[in-house]
Amino acid sequence: MKKLRLILGDQLNHKHSWYQEQDDEVVYFMAEMRQETDYVKHHIQKVVAFFMAMREFASWLQERGHTVVYYQLDDARNTQSLTENLQQLIAQYDIEQFEYQLPDEYRLDELLVRFRESVNIPVQSCDTEHFMSSRTDLQEFFKGKKQFTMEYFYRMMRKRYDIMMINDKDPEGGKWNFDHSNRNKWKGETLIPHERGFRKDARKIVELLEKEGVKTIGRITEKHFNWPTSRADGLSVLRYFCENLLVHFGDYQDAMDPDQAYLYHSRLSFAMNSKLLDPQEVIETVIDYWRDHSDDISISQVEGFVRQILGWREYMRGMYWMQMPEFATVNTLENTNELPDFYWTGKTKMNCLSCSINNSLDNAYAHHIQRLMVTGNYALLTMCDPSQVDEWYLGIYIDAIEWVEITNTRGMSQWADGGKIATKPYVSSGSYINKMSNYCKGCHYKVSKKTGEDACPFNALYWNFLSEKRAHFENNNRMNMMLSLLDKMDKKTLQAHQERAQDIIEHPENY
Repeated sequence: MKKLRLILGDQLNHKHSWYQEQDDEVVYFMAEMRQETDYVKHHIQKVVAFFMAMREFASWLQERGHTVVYYQLDDARNTQSLTENLQQLIAQYDIEQFEYQLPDEYRLDELLVRFRESVNIPVQSCDTEHFMSSRTDLQEFFKGKKQFTMEYFYRMMRKRYDIMMINDKDPEGGKWNFDHSNRNKWKGETLIPHERGFRKDARKIVELLEKEGVKTIGRITEKHFNWPTSRADGLSVLRYFCENLLVHFGDYQDAMDPDQAYLYHSRLSFAMNSKLLDPQEVIETVIDYWRDHSDDISISQVEGFVRQILGWREYMRGMYWMQMPEFATVNTLENTNELPDFYWTGKTKMNCLSCSINNSLDNAYAHHIQRLMVTGNYALLTMCDPSQVDEWYLGIYIDAIEWVEITNTRGMSQWADGGKIATKPYVSSGSYINKMSNYCKGCHYKVSKKTGEDACPFNALYWNFLSEKRAHFENNNRMNMMLSLLDKMDKKTLQAHQERAQDIIEHPENY
């Protein structure tokens, strides 16, 4: 039976059972399409990374004797539509059965379900064989519950996979979570090794994008593209992380510094989200290295890393499939303001925002605290439309695929879901940013000043936000202390905060 198998750009799993045996009756199909480059304006490094990784994966398959049809963006046969391309190939190759791996994005899942119903040949779908939980595991775990606490899901996953467990009940180190050890400010007291980078020549792909008129955001050094785009690259970055960065990862995973693009973070997210690396192998590799070097590396460094992958990553995917498609439009706080232009230029006098946004524009990267407590915090405090925030995050980051982006943005960052993912909104004044970063020292504004023209804008925005949205938080126990402080605030001080906040929101170009 002649089979056509589809491989999407984020399904580059070398270990998948599809590829274990070569079969002359199977045709694999991959394509670079305007459908995917244009549904949101992506960072140029993101498009380059996916195209480069897809091409390398196609070559890997061909080297092993598999038949691969690969459409580059300017291929004359390429209709730029996934379903039209599939229809074309089914006719051309007399295909008798179509097979695909379940997509991780709702829009593509729906597209292929409709396509399945439109063709008159058998269609089979299968798992991507990547994640450590299924689409429905989290929904089943929280069945009948009103709150979906990640920590409980994380503990269940630790038990299920016997990861860092003494027995079937007790975690190593006597605690499930070492988060309190993962909140240190980096003050330059440790040496941060240069990232494990690459010098890939991306000029041909950049020229292709320019020739075809693909609109992108961000910057790129074309001759020295710096991200892993093959499995060998990913494994190299993983080894480098273990040997050079793991020793202080947990200590400084929440820290921020204007001169450090990555600090001790692994830079593995693109390799994982494109499925070049398997999450279980990443976790096991890191744990094995820690066991061999436990005299030098504390358990808090490793647990913090494992929690991000086994906890948040799997949890966010489960929340995505549990809540879509309604989740994509939920806006509990009814925020409708425009996202400021400086999110695309980095031109602002607020140093934390300038550094975080320019890091994003330069590297298609920012770590989770920069995303949550700087760019996300400002967007929420200024009450920006969460759909605009979603679009920016989905476009600018190299690891942003909707299942992981929208849950973190609309849920965790913007509290648009009303607290299903985050029990309280992640908002702060300038004090938190000063506590976790070195941004405030070089800023035009003074974080210590609460009011006045040179006071940190986050201070006025914070109290204005609490005042504006307090009705949403009055029954939230985690907000009681801040609302109590708001109630005790001098009315003239609050009015000054509100007036300045309004000016910031209406004229962000002045700040």
